[in-house]
Order: sequence, then C-alpha cells, then structure tokens
Amino acid sequence: MDQIKIGKFIAECRKKVNLTQMQLSEKLGITDKAISKWERGIAMPDTSIMLELCEILGISVNELLSGEKICMEKNDQKNEQLLLEMAKELEKKNKTIWNAMWTIMTVSIIGLIGGLAIIAFFMPEGPWMLVAILTLCVVFLIPCFYALKLEVSVGAYKCKNCGYEIVPTYMQALNAMHRGTTRYLKCPKCNKRTWCKKVLKK
Repeated sequence: MDQIKIGKFIAECRKKVNLTQMQLSEKLGITDKAISKWERGIAMPDTSIMLELCEILGISVNELLSGEKICMEKNDQKNEQLLLEMAKELEKKNKTIWNAMWTIMTVSIIGLIGGLAIIAFFMPEGPWMLVAILTLCVVFLIPCFYALKLEVSVGAYKCKNCGYEIVPTYMQALNAMHRGTTRYLKCPKCNKRTWCKKVLKK
C-alpha cells in the first residue's frame, strides 16, 4: 500500500465534504495531528476507525486502501490486489518480530554466559556467589518470557499428527515442553499431544 497516495486521497476526500482537519478529528474522536500524519503519508488510520472514516468521507474501505476511486468493473481486481499486499505486509511484519525474538534470545544467552564467567573468575566462593548466580538467572528469564510472547504472536505450531496449525495462548506455550521453537502441544483437531513445529504462515 502506498501511504503517500492514500494520504493525498484522504485530504482530497476531506476537502470534498468541506471538512477541516480539526472538524474531521472531532467527528472521529482523535487529534488533528493524527489526521495530518495520515495526509502526509506518515501513518495510516487505525482499523478501529476505518469504517467510520470512510462513511464520513463517502468512500469504501477498498477505495481508502487503494488511495483512489474504484469503478465497479475493477472492484474485484482491486480486492485481490489489496489482499495480496496485506498478506505481504503481514508476512514482513511477522519476519521482523521473528528476527527480534532470536536477537533477544541470542543477546540474553551471551549475557548469561558472560555473567557466569565473570562470577566464576572474580567472586570468591560462598553465599554471595550463589546470590549473584540466582540474580543473573532471574534477569536472564525476563527477556526469555518476552521472547516467548513474540514467538507466540506470529504464525502457528503445526501438529505433526494431522497437520492442523495450532495457535496456543501464551500460558499454553509457556507450560509446554519445548525444543527450540518446537513445542509439545495438544492438538484441538486430532486431540493428541505431539511435537508441533513453528510455522510463520498461519
């Protein structure tokens, strides 16, 4: 989707219905700065207000996302194009989250190993060494919990038995045994527990 094109289209439609940025923002219950960002192509309208925005501007959601008026003959073609573009954007977003998850895990593991090495070499044996090791392990777990949240938020886990793609809750994923990003989950379709491999595409 071309945000600059969409922004210009929003501005044109707003002017056609004789609304200022302030008036439009009041109707939508948002700030005029948000409208300004849309029209400059810096940001996109939130999905929660898209329908209301389209109704005020007298356009369809397809036209909003296309950044132009669509005649009925080209509507189906535009629908397919928009769905493909949205699928590509979702895939790109998922990959970014996935990469962030692996970065967090890698940095955390390096930090844990480095911290343990420093404690082993520079701290005398005793209760304070134990306290330092336990503290380091707790600090290591915090980014791990966040990394798991990122892992669960993208894609699904494919059941080895029937191929069904499972989207567990955070707690289900946390409580499941795992080998890397493969988790031992109960499939709601075949009702069996198997090692389910992570797949990014749902």
